[in-house]
Amino acid sequence: MMTLLIMAAGNGSRYGALKQFDHLGPKNEYLFEFSIYDAIENGFEHIVIITKEAFVVDIKNYLQARLPNQIKIDVLAQKIEDIPSISGSDFEREKPWGTAHAVWAARDYIKNNFVVINADDYYGRDAFRKSFELINKSGSDNLCGLVPYTLNDTLSEHGTVSRGICQAEGNVLKGITEMIKIEKQKTSVVDLDSNTILSGNEFASMNFWIFDPSIFKIIEIQLIEFLKSKTNIEKGEIYIPLIIQFMIDSGSTSIYLTQPSSDWFGVTYADDKSNAVQVLQKMSEQKQYPSPLWNN
Repeated sequence: MMTLLIMAAGNGSRYGALKQFDHLGPKNEYLFEFSIYDAIENGFEHIVIITKEAFVVDIKNYLQARLPNQIKIDVLAQKIEDIPSISGSDFEREKPWGTAHAVWAARDYIKNNFVVINADDYYGRDAFRKSFELINKSGSDNLCGLVPYTLNDTLSEHGTVSRGICQAEGNVLKGITEMIKIEKQKTSVVDLDSNTILSGNEFASMNFWIFDPSIFKIIEIQLIEFLKSKTNIEKGEIYIPLIIQFMIDSGSTSIYLTQPSSDWFGVTYADDKSNAVQVLQKMSEQKQYPSPLWNN
């Protein structure tokens, strides 16, 4: 059984709302429902959603009423208090711990190979096909991979974006640098935070990761180290690319890259919404997806 883990616990500060639960589809579907549809079409049978505690019941009921009956559904809360036991862990905090912690939150529910994605990104059916092929090719032990996208295909016309910029040798990831303020300018692409000029042809991570369950122990070890810092406890976040870079540096496993996909779009800013709505409507009209998406 293959699992799709969808991270849907973000605050949507730049979007101005909880974008993962904005109705963007032609029949008011959430954007992540199209990823679920594509995953099921490519052999995935288990869907796990990580979200805020207030939404767990409603989202599970919503999906159970729509998805095919044979699909297993788990909806979990990313809880602030759900951290490894460490000394001095008394704290007050409202902000989620970050994407690596969101993955770790599913540790008791996933026992097989799985894919991780963001709820507020559309990845395209080809990405799920590539992940399915990598899982079948690699087997189940120490599997770690990424479906990348070309940076130019992931930029917003409405503001800066954060992207993990990949360094690769062949089909093996050798490094990933988190750049947090990438802007598309008239003649160039620039990370304003580091003043790095980019070509736009770089491979970028959009958090389409492929893992086996061994990743949970690796994240837990890094979470314990992360939580030793008072600054991190107060306001820090631990991201998947930090875990990946640790794995690369330690030589514990190889992280494989598929060929890049090209159908990505997302909703970082409120002004991105109209494009997302139009693209989903067009794909529906072209019969790429049924409308409504589910027959239930």
